[in-house]
Amino acid sequence: MLTTTRTAALLGGILIAALTGCGTSAEKGTTEAATPRPDQSATPEQAAPGRATSPGLAGMPPVLDPKDVYAADRPGKMSPAVKDFPARIYVPNTNSNTVSVIDPKTYKVIKTIPVGHQPQHVVPSWDLKTLWVNNDLGDSLTPIDPATGKPGKTVPVSDPYNLYFTPDGKYAIVMASMDRELVFRDAHTMKTAKTVPVDCAGVNHADFSMDGRYFVVSCEFSGELLKVDTAKMKIVGQQKLPFKGAMPQDVKLSPDGSRFYIADMIANGMWVLDGKKFTTPKLLSTGKGAHGLYVSRDSKVMYISNRGEGTISVFDFARNKLTKKWRLPNGGSPDMGGVSPDGKVLWLSGRYNAEVYAIDTSTGKQLARIPVGSGPHGLAVYPQPGRYSLGHTGVFR
Repeated sequence: MLTTTRTAALLGGILIAALTGCGTSAEKGTTEAATPRPDQSATPEQAAPGRATSPGLAGMPPVLDPKDVYAADRPGKMSPAVKDFPARIYVPNTNSNTVSVIDPKTYKVIKTIPVGHQPQHVVPSWDLKTLWVNNDLGDSLTPIDPATGKPGKTVPVSDPYNLYFTPDGKYAIVMASMDRELVFRDAHTMKTAKTVPVDCAGVNHADFSMDGRYFVVSCEFSGELLKVDTAKMKIVGQQKLPFKGAMPQDVKLSPDGSRFYIADMIANGMWVLDGKKFTTPKLLSTGKGAHGLYVSRDSKVMYISNRGEGTISVFDFARNKLTKKWRLPNGGSPDMGGVSPDGKVLWLSGRYNAEVYAIDTSTGKQLARIPVGSGPHGLAVYPQPGRYSLGHTGVFR
């Protein structure tokens, strides 16, 4: 258990939830603006207009395919902004206060980067040029240059449990879990633009609608979902999940944009939500401790990490059903991660086992089990295909 000056402020129930859930951050006070970061301007290649299929959020790159929001994420579709970046796996170790860097070709840790207190996720910036390490209890972000692997000057940001970017690239959104806030910050300077208080507990993960006009947020400690208007920076919907003790985690949009999927550690499955109507979602059982959601490179299936039982479920979008379940040899605690650029390997952190798993996506076979620091969490596979990043461990469009 971590002990900090903030931990004492937690209610007992939330402390218990924090120890079992995705996050372990603790409650604290005000939010401060950060120092400028001038290196995140968008490139013409990423922001260049294409053929718009439907009106979306102003300034958002047009949707490439109205039937597949992940059309830009195919193998080989690498942005010019990332063409010189070496392939690496970046693993934030929450208890070791480090980031382990793995060479995916050798399955070896080639570097360990000291960062701030309790790093939770490694997040690609909207323009793909920077990786942000979310030092949750350190109240800071550590930038890493993916071209060199070197960390930059730490930026002060309050309670950055997780980090997302609006589809127009204008704002970063800090999921300030224990501050109980969604904080919209300038995506380049990290200066606060607007703070949105929330009355749910544990804001942690999110994903955006196909048109970028709204996003859905999970609140893990109170078992709730939020719907937020992107342009207005305003909560427009809130609901309690219909399951006692629900603990929603990762959120992912279906390829056709019609549904959101929300993993739930306590309900042991994922909720299927009509985002537009925001009506009560239905639960699909996947496995104990359902946690992370990752779409395949062909947009046909989604991988669900079941942290509580050491398995990965495979969900077929077209058939609307689970088709496979892969079990890690000797168990494990598969958590967060991503898919390799070619789509052949699923990378996941082993949260309670101080290790990382590499899994063959064609067979489900474990290719490697790599020792890292203590408490590995929001692992980022980088670079990946896509025009821009919406944040988290790599949600690309």
